[in-house]
Amino acid sequence: MVAHISDDDVDRIFRALADRTRRDIMRRTLTEEASLTTLAHDYDMSFAAVQKHVRVLETADLVERIPRGRERIIRGNPATIRRAQELLARFEHLWRARIDRLDTFLTEDAGDSTTT
Repeated sequence: MVAHISDDDVDRIFRALADRTRRDIMRRTLTEEASLTTLAHDYDMSFAAVQKHVRVLETADLVERIPRGRERIIRGNPATIRRAQELLARFEHLWRARIDRLDTFLTEDAGDSTTT
C-alpha cells in the first residue's frame, strides 16, 4: 500500500532532488551517516553552501540532522525515498495502462481496416 504523499511533499522532494549536489549528499548519507563538516569538506563550495543544500534536503524530509556533541550528523531518510519511488511507480502503472489501451485500440483498428 502506498502511503499518502501530498502535492506539496512531492514538490519539495523532487525540487530537492533536482540538484546534483543534493543527490550526492543523499547517496552518501543513505549509505552512512556523515557530519556536516565531513560533507562540506568533499565539495568545492563553502560550508554555508553545503549547509543550505542540507537544509533543503531536511525540509523535504530526505535527511535528518542529528546533534552529536558539537557536530551535526546528517542521516538519509530512506522512508521518504521509498514514498517518492512508490509515487513514480503509480505514474508508471498509469502510463503503461494507457499505452496498453492505445496498443489494443490500434491493433483492433488495424484489424478492421484489413478486412475491408
